[in-house]
This record gives sequence, structure tokens and C-alpha cells, in this order.
Amino acid sequence: MRRVILIFGGMQLNTIEAISEILKREGVEYLSCFPTTPVIEAAAAAGIRPIVCRQERVGVGIADGYSRVTDGERPGVFAMQYGPGAENAYPGVATAYSDSTPILLLPLGEPRERQGILPHFNSVANYAGVTKHIEQINTPARTSQIMRRAFAGLHQGRVGPVMVEIPSDVALEEVDESAFYWSRKVRRLAAQGNPADVEAAARVLCGARFPVIHAGQGVLYAQAYAELIELAELLQAPVMSTLLGKSAFPETHPLALGSGSGVMSGPVHHFVRRSDVIFGIGCSFTKHGMSMNIPPGKTLIHATNDPRDINKDYDVDYPIVGDARLVLRQMIDACRELVGDRRQANRDTAHEIRSERDAWLVQWSHKLNDPGTPINPYRVIRDFMQTVPPGEAIVTHDSGSPRDQLMPFYRTEGPRSYLGWGKSHGLGTGLGLVMGAKLAKPEKVCVNFMGDAAFGMTGLDFETAARCGIPIITVVLNNSTMAVETGAMATSHALYGTRDLGGNYADLGRAMGGYAERVEDPAEIAPAFQRARRQTEEGRAVLLEFITSAETETSHKRAF
Repeated sequence: MRRVILIFGGMQLNTIEAISEILKREGVEYLSCFPTTPVIEAAAAAGIRPIVCRQERVGVGIADGYSRVTDGERPGVFAMQYGPGAENAYPGVATAYSDSTPILLLPLGEPRERQGILPHFNSVANYAGVTKHIEQINTPARTSQIMRRAFAGLHQGRVGPVMVEIPSDVALEEVDESAFYWSRKVRRLAAQGNPADVEAAARVLCGARFPVIHAGQGVLYAQAYAELIELAELLQAPVMSTLLGKSAFPETHPLALGSGSGVMSGPVHHFVRRSDVIFGIGCSFTKHGMSMNIPPGKTLIHATNDPRDINKDYDVDYPIVGDARLVLRQMIDACRELVGDRRQANRDTAHEIRSERDAWLVQWSHKLNDPGTPINPYRVIRDFMQTVPPGEAIVTHDSGSPRDQLMPFYRTEGPRSYLGWGKSHGLGTGLGLVMGAKLAKPEKVCVNFMGDAAFGMTGLDFETAARCGIPIITVVLNNSTMAVETGAMATSHALYGTRDLGGNYADLGRAMGGYAERVEDPAEIAPAFQRARRQTEEGRAVLLEFITSAETETSHKRAF
């Protein structure tokens, strides 16, 4: 990286002021945070707006959502105090690590003379398992080089959380001008796949009878949406996405199957089950609770920027290591040489997808159109989709039932119009994510769907949205129970009512300074969303509480 020596006109900077200058030069606009840490004051003085949350996990989530929506080009940053602050942030960082989200974490550390003494919490030691890169600024003179490595980790290779611990004494020590340097921007690096690997894979893909393209979030971070559409249209191949990759391919496109995770849409189930070749692009093919298992007997092409993914959980027939956008361009060129510019017309794939989707929706119409009370949560989802155009929104979910109910039916339109997550099951994460999304894209209608259990985890941070002028819509599906645990807690519930929950969350929303409604009539679902949108346009955070039934059925759950 080119070094630029910065002259400050004789003004001396301390470590956190130098860090704030670096953040500013890297395009950081917001610092989600929770006191006490002097980083907040230094960032504010540098023109970076602090967003003070109510708890650290939500603050990490705000940084997480911001990074996702900007595809990591403007990474979200979270700062917290040492001890309890660093300890409380751990679950949020674990979620970001499992989902490979590039966020920068700036915990304060114990002063150097107190490090290594029990019971002091050491972020460097304790966060090593849930960060891509972690380092401590042990002397002010190393600030620039450590921050350079941090930003390199955020932009290069497989992305993930990066942490820089700042001991409280080092934070306020002076940085000599001669030791401070910074390039204007750490740039992203990307590499093509091996041409021979791409050519071999292209021959198999073009020769397949029933290919399926399996798109992960690597397509989003590589900004390869146009290339993915071009390849799909060239081959007339259907495209599905992973939970994290949802919105990498517009689900209103005629070749879109929808998304697959622990649950999936009907078209995904049909086409994946029948497929002979699956081309995974920008995905890890990891087996976990929120992934769609690939049926046996498929020929697998796997393109990823991390060689550790290859042959990890599946035997891969045609591996390619490279950036998703560059590999897709290589694949397009190779396939065009094999099939020409004409589209393959041996079957009407788009017509078959439409027929499968229509038949699947008919099977679910009694839930999606349910006029009864308590309100069916699927009716809430249907009316929301009909009220707020997907091209104007960014939508996310929470863990458990809201995720499984929303994801198969919601059809995205445009990259990052949906934030899918869930490998680490961090109940309550969606609230932070949607606030970060709104900060990154203030022109979008940003909505998170959460259950009453999730609201119980992080709901007080709705006050953060109201106080900080972050006009999101939080949807609470209140069924007064932990419905997803119905089978797992049958005896304890029968004896002690262990699944029962309670509360009037709309009252809480109003008490915390937001606009709130409690909706019990299905006929009021769409009007409530219309009123909510108008309120957000006036700058108010909105909480909509829908009194719903304890719906437990989900679409094609663990179908393979």
C-alpha cells in the first residue's frame, strides 16, 4: 500500500484521535457504541456520528446491518468499553463471524499494567475464535500499521469481523507525526479462477439436463448481480439462493426459484430434487441448521474465494477458487463459446418455474389468505408484500418462526433488499440489523419481523431507533408463546406453562418514544403498514404488534 505521510500543522494526536482520522479517511460515517470509551468523543470530534445503543449486542448488530447493505465497502464499526462491554458484545460478534460479515470492533482494553491479571477480561484471547483477525495496539507508534492490517482483513479474501483492542492507557498516549501514515483507501483485491477449472466446469454445466445455480452471499459482496443474471439467461438455468445469499438474484425474475435453508419454497424443492448438476457460486456449501442439504447423486461445481470451503461437507466434482464476479464472467465467456449467443430452448424453464410456484402457493393459500383471528402470521406476511413493494424495501427477520415463515414467501427485488441470517441463532439480532440497514440506505423502507421472544431479548433498543431518529418498522408477531419450541417443551409446558410469554409491546413502543399500533383484525394489516410507512417518512420509528396464532407449520422443512 502507498504510504502517505500526514502533517497536522504541529498538532499532536493521541491514539484514538489517530484511529478516528483513519476511520474518516476510510469513509466511516457512523460509530455504533456503548459507553464508557473515549473513542466516542474522538470519533464525534472527527465528524463521525455516534449511535449509542442500549446494549452491546444490538450495537454490534447495527454495525453488521450497515456493512451488509454496503457490501462491506463502508464497514460498520462498533466501539465498547473494556470488561462488561467487551463481554456483552460477544454474541453479536459470534453472529457476524458465522455469517462472514465484515465489521470493525474497537474494544477498550485494560491498561497495560493490569493485563493478564485475573479476572480481567482479555478481548484478544477471548475473541480469537469469532474474529477473522484480532490485534492489540500495544504502543501508539504501531497504530497505523495495525489499523492497516485491520482494514485489509475487512476488504480482502473471505470477509468477517476484525477486532483492534485499545488499552485504556495507550488510547490517550500521543502518536508521533512521523509514525502516522495512511493511504486514502484500502482497496479490495480479487482473483480469477484457474481457466482450466472454469473450462471443465463450463462443459459440465452446459451439458446438464437439469442444472441449478446455487447462489450465496459471495455474489453480493462481489457485486456480481448482473453477471449472475447474464449466466442464468444465457443457459436458461434456474437460480436459487442461500439464506445469506437471498436477494443476490432478483426473485421476481422468471428464472428465480427462491431461497433454501432449513425451509424452502416449493420451486426450490422441486428443481433441486430433480437437478443433475448444481453450480454453487459465492457459497460455502456448509452443512448447518440453516442450510439446505443437497440431495445425494448430484454433480457439484463449487466456486468460492476460500479454498477451505472446497470438499468441506460435500465431495466437489469441479472446484474453482476465485472471486464470484470474476468467476461468473469467466463462466459466461466459456459457456458462450459452447452454446453461442442463443438461449437454449429445449424446455421452457420459466414456464415450469411459474407453474410450480403457482401450485405451491395454492397449497398455502388457506394460511396466506386466512381471515380468522388470532391473525395467521402468514396473512401478515402476504399483506405486507402487497402493501410495500419489495424494490422499495430492505427486509430482515429474526430467529425461529419469523425467519421460517417469511423467507420462503418473500420475493426480493434488487441486491440487499433482504438480509438473511441465522447460522448462530442469535435471537433478537434483526433489530440491530435493520437499524444499520436504515443508516446505510435511508431512502428504503426498512422492516424487521420478530417474535415476542425475540423482542424480549433486545426490544428495549427500539428506544435507540426512536431516540436517534432511525425510522424503521419493527413488526412483532405476538402469539404469547414460544411456538417453535412446541414439540421440544411439551411436558414442561403441560406441567408449568414454560412456553407462555406475555406483554403489550405496542404500549412499550409508545413509552419508548415511537409510533406504535396493536393490530388484532386481519382487515387492518395492510392499512397498518400504510400508516407505518407514512410515519417513517416523517422520521419516526414504528412498532407494529400483530396478535397472531401459534402457527408451527413451515414450507418443505428439511425436505432432503
